[in-house]
Amino acid sequence: MAATIQEAGIEAQRKVAYFLDQIAAVRESLHKVVVGQDEAIDLLLMCAITGNHALLLGVPGLAKTLMVKALASTFRWNFSRIQFTPDLMPSDITGYELLQSDIAGAVRGQTMAFRPGPVFANLVLADEINRAAPKTQSALLEAMAELHVTVGGKTYPLEEPFLVVATQNPIEQEGTYPLPEAQLDRFTMEIRIDYPTPQQEEEIVLMTTGGQPPMPTPIMDRAQFVELRQLVSAVPVARPVVRYAVSLCGASRPNDARATPHVKKYVEWGAGPRGSMFLIAAAKARALLHKRTTPIAEDVRSVAYPVLRHRIIPNYLAVGDAVDTTEIIRRLLEQVQE
Repeated sequence: MAATIQEAGIEAQRKVAYFLDQIAAVRESLHKVVVGQDEAIDLLLMCAITGNHALLLGVPGLAKTLMVKALASTFRWNFSRIQFTPDLMPSDITGYELLQSDIAGAVRGQTMAFRPGPVFANLVLADEINRAAPKTQSALLEAMAELHVTVGGKTYPLEEPFLVVATQNPIEQEGTYPLPEAQLDRFTMEIRIDYPTPQQEEEIVLMTTGGQPPMPTPIMDRAQFVELRQLVSAVPVARPVVRYAVSLCGASRPNDARATPHVKKYVEWGAGPRGSMFLIAAAKARALLHKRTTPIAEDVRSVAYPVLRHRIIPNYLAVGDAVDTTEIIRRLLEQVQE
């Protein structure tokens, strides 16, 4: 029995070492194309290796699209980009049915054939997702939530892995449609991308004005990635860490007995159970990124801002007092005990 336990421990260590080697190679590959943005890359990797979607928020020109394309190239994924505009239709995302004749062109042989849309990819970049009407946004929601699309009464499954990375421009709000809360909740994280440092900007200028840098060399295929994702899912979590994540989300709900006075004053709606689930999923990935085989409370705190900031809705009093979700989460982390 002791030998069996020891062998299991050695096997677990081998898998973790394999994971760390793979992620280190992915990081190095991405940084050959994207200068800086270390935190954003790590958060995007956490979403990818847990099989969840990400929302990128940043002004134009901060390499959001390049980062996503480089990620797809690193994992050897099928990549597609959808530019969301007010006139975009649901069929432009999901695909459509087309009347198709047989070789002879006989009317009797005509059938309806399905033409898959750009959502049939492993990594879908939904660029400026809030520029499309809610009807079009809902077409993407089915794919994000159910891993399939429905066209003409028929359901078509999507190939795994399937990841949606959406971008939003925080500057322009004219001609945009707010994302439904149900769709926002499907994104594991809201990743905010900031301006580079002066030194990083110099590197960007030198890199881009000397010719277009090539995409990263693939590190692993889709089968290897699925195995990697299963390893992350199998990471054990201590119940006190789960309890802490649940307490954070519970304390963000103003009508909950666990709510802090600050939340009761400034929050309209708090994070739901999916917030707790994503806190733990991201904490697992972060623990492995930091060479630990199980997450601790610090991992939960570290991912709290990107996981919770789009799940907490401030009330009118918060708007009047200039209290945003970042401040609300900061107070939560101070007041909720592990």
